[in-house]
Amino acid sequence: MKKEIDMLNGSLWRKIILFALPIITTSIMQQLFNSCDTAIIGRFGENGALAAVGINGEIAAMFVSLSAGLAVGANVLISRFIGAGENGRIKNAVYTSVLTAFISGMILLLFGELSALPLLRLIHTPDVIISDAVTYLRIYLLSVPFLMLYDFGATVFRARGDSKRPLIVLTFSGGLNVLLNMLFVIVCKMNVIGVALATVLATAVSAVSVIVLLVREEGEYKLTRGTIEKSDMKQIVQIGIPAALQGAVFCLANIFVQSAVNTFGPDAVAGSAVAMTFEYFAYYVIISLGQAATTFVSQNFAAHQLDRCRKITVICLILSFISCALLTVPLSVFCHSASSLFTQNAKEIEMSCQRILLILVFEPICTFYEIPAGALRGLGYSALPAAETIIGTCLFRIIWVFTVFRRFDSLQSLYIVFPITWVVTSLLVMGSYLHLKKRLIISEF
Repeated sequence: MKKEIDMLNGSLWRKIILFALPIITTSIMQQLFNSCDTAIIGRFGENGALAAVGINGEIAAMFVSLSAGLAVGANVLISRFIGAGENGRIKNAVYTSVLTAFISGMILLLFGELSALPLLRLIHTPDVIISDAVTYLRIYLLSVPFLMLYDFGATVFRARGDSKRPLIVLTFSGGLNVLLNMLFVIVCKMNVIGVALATVLATAVSAVSVIVLLVREEGEYKLTRGTIEKSDMKQIVQIGIPAALQGAVFCLANIFVQSAVNTFGPDAVAGSAVAMTFEYFAYYVIISLGQAATTFVSQNFAAHQLDRCRKITVICLILSFISCALLTVPLSVFCHSASSLFTQNAKEIEMSCQRILLILVFEPICTFYEIPAGALRGLGYSALPAAETIIGTCLFRIIWVFTVFRRFDSLQSLYIVFPITWVVTSLLVMGSYLHLKKRLIISEF
């Protein structure tokens, strides 16, 4: 059975859906497994455990974003070689990508371990939970090198149109994560240590599985010792670092918001953590279709098929908005019931619903900057959407926290900044995409 999808010929709607569905399923399942973590620690952990894990949510997301963003560079590089018919360069690109993943993962691990306590202090972590929060974060960070290896390995498969095997790997490792959580938290009473350790072990399994698949692969995609191509590594870095910084600074801005949430006490922290779980569901759907846009656009741009690049972007926009809305609308309508899956504390449920109705319901707006940003990365313009996201989302939120929020000092005044910044960033990124698309069409002729 053919694993790859031919992105250069034939129907785009069907192929984008076939490619994106496993990535969307992977993302949703990943978040479901993370949600199980939250539910298990919330129901069976000690007092304050949910808040201790939840307060690390954006910090963990920052490392996930760094890993996924850097992997975009490898995706675009290999996709370009496929689109240009330069299959002979793929072998060294795969080797260079995996080596880059390992080195980057170790650097991020070292940085994270050194900054764990200062970072949690910086965001005003309540004293009653800071010990557990630091313990959780320092153990969780051991999973970062494995996360990098999985992301880079998975992106090699996705660049060639195979998004199914990364899904199978993550399904297995995610299920293992849930089982280990139940064992460590419910049976062994290991509390936050158990949740973090389960994540490390499950992520290690996913990384090893992907690397084994690459080693057993045939042809130019087989992982063997090759030549480290400096030009390939340079392209991975040039495209991957802006994408990584976009996600990381995005999370950094949210950490400032989280710092403000923390001032309202453990109930607000726990309620916010529950609501953020649903936000990740919706956002990862959009991110998945953004990855589809990047991969399809990369190949078709390398093959000089600009009209297909435009169609790909439009299709991904439509699919992303509809898919996200199908998640956010029911969750917003039934927010109380959804939140009660994670906690029985009435105050925490109330805090969760407050965030859901001010943030989650508007999340489909993110489509209008994430999809054009994915298309721009596929065209080789990674720094532009990163800079616009930093300005439109990150700086705006940080300024809001120190101005509007300081004046009104309420969760409502804090949460409303999310949809505002999504609109601002969408206008910036979509405007850049339309301008660049027009310029590329003119230059083509």
